[in-house]
Amino acid sequence: MGALRRVVLLVAGLNFAYFFVEFAVALSIGSVSLLADSVDFLEDTAVNLLIFMALGWAASRRALAGKVAALIILVPALVAGWQAVVKAQDPVAPDVWPLVLTAGGAAVVNLVCALLLVRLRQHGGSLGVAAFLAARNDVLINIAIIGMGLVTAWTLSGWPDIVLGVLIILLNAAAAKEVWEVATEEQLAAKALAGEDID
Repeated sequence: MGALRRVVLLVAGLNFAYFFVEFAVALSIGSVSLLADSVDFLEDTAVNLLIFMALGWAASRRALAGKVAALIILVPALVAGWQAVVKAQDPVAPDVWPLVLTAGGAAVVNLVCALLLVRLRQHGGSLGVAAFLAARNDVLINIAIIGMGLVTAWTLSGWPDIVLGVLIILLNAAAAKEVWEVATEEQLAAKALAGEDID
């Protein structure tokens, strides 16, 4: 258990550090997808800190923490949605090369985190699933941002950035739903183990 706690603390630190890099670049170049991804680094920090605190808890408390983590995963989706609406009114293309380089760096950070969290996915219950899914989804998002940057360089349009922002919303919502379902199953199992009635 101590090794798992050290892993999630390391992952939280990596995510928190890269948030500042990506957030600054996203603001400077006006990218919806990069901004959503930077906020996602904060979400990952919160989820992993929650796991760090909850790993020693009883199953019922862990399940409740898993539901909190599912709600946290929705935060970057909401931010991306708001930015997509704002950007749609003036779809200026973001500066491509800073976007691609920053997304590439984010992909490396998230891949390292996903590899660190593979073992946690099997032993951490809904919280482990939350952390692994967040890291895995982030790698996919970073690859998509790089691809979108190349499309933007070709089209000189801000719409690919907006469309990707909407896709980030859908991906995070799907991850949140999966974590919520696993946490619900854990809650039911904890109640059954305690001999409580299951509604």
